[in-house]
Amino acid sequence: MISARSEGREQADSAFTTAAAPDPVGRRSAGELADTASAQLIGLLRDTARRVGVAPEQLAGIHGVDGADARGELDRVPMSSLVRLWELLAHTGPRAGLAVVDDAPLGRLSTWDYLITTSATLTESLRAAQPYHRLVTGAAERFQLGYQDGLTISYRTTAQDPATSSIVNEYVLGYYLRRAREALDRPVTPARVTFGHPAPPEHRALVEIFGTRRIEFDAPADTITFTPADAEAPLVRSDPALAELLRGHADLVLATARPIPGPLDAFRHALAAALDAGDPGLAVVASRLAISPRSLQRRLAEHNSSWRRELDLLRYRRAEALLDSGLTTTTVATRLGFTDDRALRKAFHRWRGTPPRTSPRH
Repeated sequence: MISARSEGREQADSAFTTAAAPDPVGRRSAGELADTASAQLIGLLRDTARRVGVAPEQLAGIHGVDGADARGELDRVPMSSLVRLWELLAHTGPRAGLAVVDDAPLGRLSTWDYLITTSATLTESLRAAQPYHRLVTGAAERFQLGYQDGLTISYRTTAQDPATSSIVNEYVLGYYLRRAREALDRPVTPARVTFGHPAPPEHRALVEIFGTRRIEFDAPADTITFTPADAEAPLVRSDPALAELLRGHADLVLATARPIPGPLDAFRHALAAALDAGDPGLAVVASRLAISPRSLQRRLAEHNSSWRRELDLLRYRRAEALLDSGLTTTTVATRLGFTDDRALRKAFHRWRGTPPRTSPRH
């Protein structure tokens, strides 16, 4: 039956016994890719958005959407672009997440799709694949596994808007059900499905997609639970050698993936170079980019930024790094173009409300 419940989230979290898996790749990749999603996922959402009627001009303004077809799994797009696509889809109707599931046959998300369908069982596949979830989405997106009366997948998106987060979670749970059915090559009915959002006025689409009326709303977490018979059944695509090969490939993808340059990246490189040279003024940076200061200001304004804001942010990041390396506040102030140590301290109070921290080594 479809029901709603309101137990605390602490109870739900205690049911997930699988600890967070170690990061399979180095620190460089983890840091650079933390707030990015795969270009393949961006392409999937873009195609669904087009199909359900999102205006082309709305899609055109999202960084990373243009040219997604020509990009491979090494290309990464800012999470902000992914969230914006979900927001646009959320405005097309309450079942937009399920529309994305319809457009995502096995293989659409490349390595990730096959990672979760080629081990001996669904449980084994998901456990082996869990450390690689950043192949498709950001590090902060929560993907957990638990085994208690069946295999439970829990997902919690970082999207803040309730309408957006509800369709994201409906897509994710629907996606894993579709993959389970494809991996077993037979009908699969989940033992239970729970959603954290309130029950919608109409449930028929969810019942049809998930094949059950055992759907709960206002639940502590967004989850799908597979019966032990489904979770432990041999997968028709089981290939241990291929599964191991795919994990090695996934390590390489995450270690060598590259964020797609954003519209302000060239400016930020020029600004950093000008700061290193000791003159990060607007006219100097514009000259490095071979455009007029007025054109540069207009371009920055189009992206809700300004030269002063960008310089302030760069100085803050540089100051943190230099102080962590053991330099004095006086030296850092000189390097970053502040008039003196006092001006740097005043800037830190503005940036974060506290004085600068110096390295314990100094």
